[in-house]
Amino acid sequence: MTDTVPRDINVRIAARVKQLRSELGLTLEALAGRCDVSRSMLSLVERGESSPTAVVLEKIASGLEVPLASLFEDSSAPPSPLSRAQDRTAWRDPQSGYIRRNISPMNFPSPLQIVEVELPAGARVAYETAAREVSVHQQIWIQEGSIEFTLGSQTYKLMAGDCLAMQLNAPTAFRNPTRKAASYIVVLATERSRRSRR
Repeated sequence: MTDTVPRDINVRIAARVKQLRSELGLTLEALAGRCDVSRSMLSLVERGESSPTAVVLEKIASGLEVPLASLFEDSSAPPSPLSRAQDRTAWRDPQSGYIRRNISPMNFPSPLQIVEVELPAGARVAYETAAREVSVHQQIWIQEGSIEFTLGSQTYKLMAGDCLAMQLNAPTAFRNPTRKAASYIVVLATERSRRSRR
């Protein structure tokens, strides 16, 4: 994975957040109340004037009822069943330095999303969101190195080749306690709960 992060990634995130908020018919104030992110921060994100951390983006994604990976999609790209390696955009978390890249084809209607992640040595990323309107199942497949993954009160030490499956219904944390970067694949499947279906 490369460390290069295109400058337009914040513009892409901005457009995607604004689009998803509009589709739900939410004001900035309403979204702020749903995701515990201030209205001023949401406004900065939607204007592409902020480099939000992964933790902030995950809160926004939860408020928008989508997985975090959805915020990195290019809403202007035509739907396609094919994802080319050279067309994928990397994003670096300004807080932890971790790098993520969506692998799945953009805007293609599918309940599955595949994400490639590189977690630097010593880095830790913790997401506070627990139960959500959209049921999200996740599997983590370690490619290189090792990480510690915590779901609620349970911590798993994952080595290269290991694959862990779970439902995202509790706070999570990814930690690389080693001196070498770790890389892994995350596969997500989403399903709306019955009470949120129309």
